[in-house]
Amino acid sequence: MPGFLVDFSNELAEAVARAGRSVISVPEGGREGVSGTIWREGIAITAEHTIRGLDEVEVILPSGEKSKAAVAGRDHGTDIAVLKVAGAGVAATLADEGQARVGEIVLSIGRRRDEGLAATHGLISAIGGPWRTGQGARIDRWLRLDLNPFPGFSGGPVVNARGEVIGMATSGPRRSAATIPVSTVNRVVDQLLQRGRIARGYFGVGIQPVAFPEGTARELGIGSERGLLVVMVEPGGPAAHAGVLLGDIVVRVDGAELQGPQSLQGALDSDKIGQTVPVDLVRGGKLTSVSLVVGERPVR
Repeated sequence: MPGFLVDFSNELAEAVARAGRSVISVPEGGREGVSGTIWREGIAITAEHTIRGLDEVEVILPSGEKSKAAVAGRDHGTDIAVLKVAGAGVAATLADEGQARVGEIVLSIGRRRDEGLAATHGLISAIGGPWRTGQGARIDRWLRLDLNPFPGFSGGPVVNARGEVIGMATSGPRRSAATIPVSTVNRVVDQLLQRGRIARGYFGVGIQPVAFPEGTARELGIGSERGLLVVMVEPGGPAAHAGVLLGDIVVRVDGAELQGPQSLQGALDSDKIGQTVPVDLVRGGKLTSVSLVVGERPVR
């Protein structure tokens, strides 16, 4: 094997070893267990969907010792759960995710219940702006990787070639492999440690994107050719109190044009909770408006 390949291989192995000092196993997370990352001193994160309903879990530390960890907070939207683990070990070294580049080599690392440390590698194939999960959570940056972590890797770190963490691996928010970037993890961890949950705005409707017939948007004086058809109104919810009806087509919230369900979620950030916002909608072929007090999404 050429010398540069040996050097390259050794560097990747060293990056895995460095990052592995902060990777734990959560055996109770699913059939094969999942991984976790020591994020700060005494604080670890893991994939929330794998330990849903549990208030305490057993973890296997990098040293091989077993310890009990209390679930300090959880967020279904970002699939992050925060664990308090005494004497957990070395906290991960976090990368400046803003320095990540398309084409950069990355590694996904996990700690298997019976097999110890494991790793796979790939490239950052695309980088994009913020996106929202199906539960309305804002993810600060889209990192597309050309790797699929093995079973049990959810909750473990995705690291660069220096062993610095760029995010948490999960299969939760998109029901496929995703990376939750460091900036999002830090924000969610801070809020979970303070409150135990993440507050998100709530409308209280079921919606379906629809397109208006040609020329309708212009006749109504709205800027978008699409709207959100209300197919369900939750009894007693914010929309019900505001007078939103089945069959209404929501086109604007607080002045923001709506292009799809994610744009509605974007108009209902946590800073809007408790505020009264105008909601423009099409009812019976005419544009009308109601005032809605943004609620807080209930914990389910």
